Formats: sequence, structure tokens, C-alpha cells
Amino acid sequence: MNFTQKLFVLLVFVTPFITQASSISEKNANIEAVIKKAMTTFQVPGVAVAIVKNNQVVMSKGFGVIEQNKKTLVTPDTLFGIASNTKAMTAALLAGLVDEGKLTWTTKVIDIIPEFQMPNAYVTREFTIIDLLSHKSGLGLGAGDLMIWPQTTLTNADVIKGLKHLPQVSSFRSEFAYNNLMYVIAGEIIAKLTSMPWQEAIQTRIFTPLGMKNTRATFSQIPKSNDNIARAHVPLEGKLTVVGGNFLERFTSAGAVASSVNDMTLWLKAQLNNGAYINKANKDERLFSIEQSRAMWQARTILPVSVAATKQDKTHFSAYGLGWALKDYHGVKLIHHSGGILGMVSKVVIVPEENLAMVILTNQQSGYAFNAIYLHILNEYLELAEKDWVVYYHDKEQARTAKEKVRLAKAASLVDKNSSHSLPLRAYAQTYSDNWYGDIEISYRNNQLNMKFSHTPKLQGTLAHYQHNTFIVRWHDRSLEADALVNFHLNEAGEVEYANMKAVSNTTDFSFDFHDLKLIPKKNK
Repeated sequence: MNFTQKLFVLLVFVTPFITQASSISEKNANIEAVIKKAMTTFQVPGVAVAIVKNNQVVMSKGFGVIEQNKKTLVTPDTLFGIASNTKAMTAALLAGLVDEGKLTWTTKVIDIIPEFQMPNAYVTREFTIIDLLSHKSGLGLGAGDLMIWPQTTLTNADVIKGLKHLPQVSSFRSEFAYNNLMYVIAGEIIAKLTSMPWQEAIQTRIFTPLGMKNTRATFSQIPKSNDNIARAHVPLEGKLTVVGGNFLERFTSAGAVASSVNDMTLWLKAQLNNGAYINKANKDERLFSIEQSRAMWQARTILPVSVAATKQDKTHFSAYGLGWALKDYHGVKLIHHSGGILGMVSKVVIVPEENLAMVILTNQQSGYAFNAIYLHILNEYLELAEKDWVVYYHDKEQARTAKEKVRLAKAASLVDKNSSHSLPLRAYAQTYSDNWYGDIEISYRNNQLNMKFSHTPKLQGTLAHYQHNTFIVRWHDRSLEADALVNFHLNEAGEVEYANMKAVSNTTDFSFDFHDLKLIPKKNK
């Protein structure tokens, strides 16, 4: 080969590689700058981000610290709670069982868990595996979450028993309403069909085969020797507060997994390859078939698309599949999901057509931060027009905060400050019972009412008079940000017939579904 031929080879084959590498380097430099800007803007102490492109990990990096005011840095191996990003893993376990012929997506839940009961007999009889995973049960948003969040003493058997008492707010399969309990039940189905607890099934069927060596099904399973664990942070009155410990043990298959971005890249590669991966012996294996990959990424529940989303993001459809949300974005299909627990939020996004995937893990509960980061990554790798997503979401945050302040101020102005409660405080102090949650105690001491949820240690607080027969319960743990109105209804004899509750703020996490409770004095049951 003469010099001219060598030069031709160099220009044709080597130059594109150098240009592509340079391009990725430039993209990642821009992304890193945005990550740091988002962390500062939204008060996020630590972030970990990984990007997979064409089966290669082009970024896997930690930013900031695992705990504010501490020196330990976030690394690609730092463990975070991935919360509801667990759901796709639970769906994948079921997909594997479908491949094995142990069930089908249309298998009835009662054929595996005979004690399963929904509020309606027809719904109970017709409820399938697809219905468990696609959030169209007819129950309300987050219905029954108080059975599993905050950390409770209730078991999965209690969750199944309580389902039939939850209020049905729409007809079966007619509306989307995100529901964690259905994924808890999905975990029970996996346990029955594999003859092992869900925690063991996900370890043996996903984490170990993929080589996710640091990932655990629950925080409590993380070895004591591993101290590379992010601490959760909640902004309270403008200051960050460290909260939490072992997260979502009772969420199990709905949101209990702790993982790192290094480990999550292995999961992302398997997703991009429709379930295929290379095992330790360097042989091709599968978590699930191509057919089941398509089944999980198929629209099952249609979601509305706003005019603004179509104009801004070129989004024309939005839906939920099986453990994944789906939508189009500037001409490509996104497979995505977010996760949130107290003080930690995360995002996973897959763009199959571009062979692109990413994971963002954070140790503060600002969804605005991870949205700004993932959208900027898409901008870079899809080569879209530049946009400052950090500024965009900061403006949204400010507007939302201002709107809620106005709403709360208006509500406060309508309070009848001259009103008084109808009964002596002692008369409200009773043990109340809700059919799906259980007992809630209101006690009287030192001329004050106190509330205690029997199965939820964190839900203890004091009741302050609001107006008439309505009080506000202020939880001792202020990081919950879930104070609630407690309204007592009296019967014709002037006794408490029942009480109901609802969150004071519209920004309270939907898992505090106080509004689904009907508290009846236990002596009346």
C-alpha cells in the first residue's frame, strides 16, 4: 500500500471515528455543565448520570456529594433508591415467566392469587396481569399507598385484603390512575410462580445474570460494609434536611430497589437489546424475548397530550405500557419512567431508534432537576435546537410555588376564625378504624388532641383547630410535608359518626392518600 492509499484509508475510516469521539466529548462537556447548573439551581447535593449509546457507555459519572456538608463524593457506584424505576424490572420478571409458559399477559390474577378482590365482583373476575401493570384499575391516584408508605407494619397479605375496601373512582379500564399496590401484587405473583420471594427472584433473574453486583432489592439488603450510599435530602423552609434510612421496604416490587448508574447501564443495555445480554461465559443470554420486549413497550393506557406538549416537544401521543411510560418526542419514541421516594428522585429514558439510553439518580426530591438534565441530554444526542431547560424548569417551579401560596392564602382568608368545635376536645379522642388501613388513634392529653396511625410510626402529630369541626394535623416529622385537614362529621345525637381527611397542600405527594380514608369510631363498628 503506497502513501496515497494509506492516506485514503486514514481519511475514510479513521477520521469519522475521531470526529465522532470528539462530538461525544463535546456533548458530554455541555451535559456536565448543565448538571452542575441544575444542582445549584435546585439545591441538589449529589447526582449520578450514565448514558449508553450504541451499546457503549459514553458517560458514567458522579457529581457532588452523597450528603450535604460532607466530603464523600458521589461516584458511578454510589447507591440511590431508584423507586418506581423498579416497576420495569418487575414487568421484566413477569415477561420472563411469560416466555417460560408459566402465565400469559392475559392470565387472570385470581387464578394465581384466589384471595385477590377488587371493590367490584366483575373487576375481580376479569383482572389480568396487563391490568396490574397498566394503571387502569378504576381505583384513584395512589389509592391505598398509606398501607405501604411511609414505612408500615402492614404486610403484602394486608394489602391484598384491603383492596376491596378502596373507593372505585372510575370504571374499570377507562382511565389512567397510577397505582403502586398493583405492582406489590405483581411481586406476589412472581413469588408464587418462582417459589421464591420477589427480592430473591429479582436478584437471581436480573441482578446476578446482568452483573449488577452492587444493586439490591431493598436498602436493608445492602451490606453494612458498603457505605457508598446517597443520603436523601428534603428542602424545608429553604434549607436542606437529611432524611430517611431504609426506603420503601414495603413497596418491594413497586419501588424498593437500590442501584448505581454503573449497574443501571447493564440494565439499559439489556433493554436496548430487547432483553439480550452477554453472560459471564461470554455467551448470549436473554432476560426475556423480543416478543415480550415489544409487549412491554406497547401502549396499554392512553394518556392525554396537551397543546403545549405538541407545540414544544412535537408530542402527539402519550401512553403507559407495562412498567414503562411511552411518548413521541421530536419524531422519536421515548420509553421512560421516573421514580420518587422521600428525598430522592430518578429518571430512566430509552430512545430505541437512536440506540440511546440514560439514567439520572439524585439525592434530593426535585423532579425539576432531573427533567432539565434528561431533556438537555436528549437535545445534545438528538441534535435539537438549544434550550435552557434549567431556566425553563426553574420558572415552572417558581410559578407553581407562587400559585400554591395564593391558593393557601385564599383558603386561610375564608376560615371562620370565630367558629368553635361543637364538642369538648375529649369527645373527639377515640380509636377510629378504616376498612382498608386499620386503626387510627386520636388521644387527648394536656388539653390537646394527638393523632397516631397504628401501622405507620412516622404518622404521629398534633391536631390544631381550623374551623367548626375541622382540625389540621401537623406531623411531628416535618420532612413529610403532608399536613392534613381532619373533618369530623356528627350524627343527629351530636356524636362523631365518622371523620375524613385530605392533604392541606396541593403539592403533597399523592401517596399520602388521606382522602381515601373513612374513619369510623371503633365502638360503632
